[in-house]
Amino acid sequence: MIAKRILVTGGTGSFGTAFVRKALERGATRVCVFSRGEHRQATMREEFDNDERIRWFIGDVRDRTRLTRAMEGIDLVIHAAALKRIEVGHYNPIEMVRTNVDGAINVIEAAQDAGVERVVAISSDKAYQPISAYGFSKAMAEALFLAANGTVGQYGPCFSVVRYGNVAGSAGSVIPLWRHCKEHRITPNGTDPDCTRFWMRMDQAVDLVMDTAGTMIGGELAIPTLPAYRLADLAEAMGVEPHWNGLPTWEKKHECMGPGNCSDTARRMTVEELKEKIEYV
Repeated sequence: MIAKRILVTGGTGSFGTAFVRKALERGATRVCVFSRGEHRQATMREEFDNDERIRWFIGDVRDRTRLTRAMEGIDLVIHAAALKRIEVGHYNPIEMVRTNVDGAINVIEAAQDAGVERVVAISSDKAYQPISAYGFSKAMAEALFLAANGTVGQYGPCFSVVRYGNVAGSAGSVIPLWRHCKEHRITPNGTDPDCTRFWMRMDQAVDLVMDTAGTMIGGELAIPTLPAYRLADLAEAMGVEPHWNGLPTWEKKHECMGPGNCSDTARRMTVEELKEKIEYV
């Protein structure tokens, strides 16, 4: 087991929900779900059948005092809370900074104040060679977490970062969006048919974060090696015919997670492979 007492910021999101479930399966005795949305917390509480091992904290990572209170008695913090939609960051960059950058500072300082042992921050491939407000904010957050190691002496918290691409089927991602359009006979929108993106399952994302939390000594930047797919191939596999609108200025045609780890040169998934994988998303 990676830790007995865990707090997850953004704990009601797609990743947070999956992580909480796996942490409980692995023997966590206390999991604190920290998020802003009371409705989603209520529905998640029902999904977990009012499990008494889960504590529910309404709060925002912009509020350092609330974070510190929530982290009291916590061994491990998983920082998943963020504003993540690229177009939102384009039109609201100040809000992106307040949540993704200032929020990272608050998580770091709250963990130091509360005496947390380990913090794992979840980042994005958008943080590598960023071109969007979201990407720049996540790159800054990565730098903050990695630089925080040792800032309060040798007994302070250890901080590490996990960086990966969009998780297949996560809230707001292309697969559920196109499924909705197909179900309601709406022509979906797409950017560029030749865009490529990494493919990662939710269980892989959860396992990567758990493995990092279990082995970290502080300062790690964990990056997986993943296959990738072409957007037009995904559309064919799903049986949809998008209207291709072209790339906006804040989107990349291909994503990279690090030097030599790019979606245009990664192993390319076939249409048949995508059809098979989508069945489990």
